[in-house]
Amino acid sequence: MAALFSYTTPSLHKNPLLRFSSPLKPSPSYLSFHKLQFKPNPRFSRLVTSLFTGIVEEIGHIDQVGPTSDSGDDNGGFEMRIGAEIVLGGTRLGDSIAVNGTCLTVTDIDSAGSRFSVGLSPETLRRTSLGGLGPGSPVNLERSLTPESRMGGHFVQGHVDGTGEIVKFSPEGDSLWVTVRTDPDLLRLIVPKGFIAVDGTSLTVVGVYEEESTFDFMLIAYTQQKIVLPTKKVGDKVNLEVDILGKYVEKLLSGRLQALGVGSAASS
Repeated sequence: MAALFSYTTPSLHKNPLLRFSSPLKPSPSYLSFHKLQFKPNPRFSRLVTSLFTGIVEEIGHIDQVGPTSDSGDDNGGFEMRIGAEIVLGGTRLGDSIAVNGTCLTVTDIDSAGSRFSVGLSPETLRRTSLGGLGPGSPVNLERSLTPESRMGGHFVQGHVDGTGEIVKFSPEGDSLWVTVRTDPDLLRLIVPKGFIAVDGTSLTVVGVYEEESTFDFMLIAYTQQKIVLPTKKVGDKVNLEVDILGKYVEKLLSGRLQALGVGSAASS
């Protein structure tokens, strides 16, 4: 793993695009931490720099969101400021926090105001549902794993594969069935009894329905109280990240089939 790191000059705190000034000044430990930066490895399409469990730590609320450029160009990146308490514990500039299942980098911390800021790139806005949120919107929050963390869900990268649309809520006792429709190319990687992260929440898939391009899962009463999903309505979008194991298996099988001249599986 040592080959994946190089010593470079930290640039995060010098970024002129960042609007929010922090009451906290970078400490020597922060500067030392940010001398370690990941370099892309050509053997991997996306290097995993953070992992999550899909166990939501708290529901935060968006305080402010806006473009990073003075021109206000919607095609540029955005900055989002989020009110939170629990996830601020031990969090430093440059750390990763999953916001509705999207791994984002903390660019500013206002401990006195219980808020932090993250940057949203154009690709993040295209791939996720975060672009449709505004001030007051609730979001699921989870800090990235540490060596001492409990592994209560499944391995979640925070790399959203796509979005789905809620098509039905069906109560059963104190539990809640949720049905989501998504693109067939994403649905083929979702399997019954497999894991999926919905807005960053680790859930077990119950059924997959190819003809309707839908899948469903059930939320127990406790989970309903701890995540954003039950507050949404039919037609709302959710961020989806399928189990990484399925993506690796498909990639390996596709390469093997091509080598045998049999054909190839659909690309991931």
